[in-house]
Amino acid sequence: MTGRARQVIACADCVIGNGTYLDQVAPLLGGKETIRSSMGKEVDRARKAVELACSRQVAVVSGGDPGVYGMASIVLEILEHSGLDIAVEVVPGVTAATAAASRLGAPLSGDFTVISLSDLLTPWEEIERRLDLAFRMGVPVVLYNPRSRGRRDHLAVALSLAVRHLPPETPVGFVKNAFRDGEQAAVTTLGSAAKQIDEVDMHATVIIGGQGSRIWRRGDGAQGIITPRGYERKYLY
Repeated sequence: MTGRARQVIACADCVIGNGTYLDQVAPLLGGKETIRSSMGKEVDRARKAVELACSRQVAVVSGGDPGVYGMASIVLEILEHSGLDIAVEVVPGVTAATAAASRLGAPLSGDFTVISLSDLLTPWEEIERRLDLAFRMGVPVVLYNPRSRGRRDHLAVALSLAVRHLPPETPVGFVKNAFRDGEQAAVTTLGSAAKQIDEVDMHATVIIGGQGSRIWRRGDGAQGIITPRGYERKYLY
């Protein structure tokens, strides 16, 4: 959470969000009206927020950064369609890609791609096409929503597409619950990543390294991932 997000919640009369995210900011909600929602109710949540914002200060809580697979787009669309003249601010947060990357070292130092494996709003055929193109570029690829009870095979397919274009020693990082209770991080290689699929769920972020990525040994003996930005080609160090 950014400092600005804390300020906005502090000034809000009403806070609306998925119950999971409201629980995570519970210490900030004292004395405020809270409206809890669930997965799949994003449109209803956005409509309620716009309705209440006609007369109150409303904060819509979203996970990570609201503009990255979050609530910002649907709130702005609903507001646009309403024709109402209401001031709105999209407050940045820390998205899972950069949060998870920090727990692995520096796997996203240059260009990278983020793709969600959820096909609730995007056809799976289109997701596969995007994955293939991303791996062809040879840049690190971050996978959101990698595996759920209803999408158990999507991560396996993504890894199989990566194998077509990247060597088996390409590093792969799994980070679950980054900066939250129950945090876990592990590093393996693309050739061995399929063995850890069963440990991955919707709370995990998967980072598949690019052509220049490599595993490095951290000071505590654990493994991390680094993708050199290119300084070695220009400077001596």
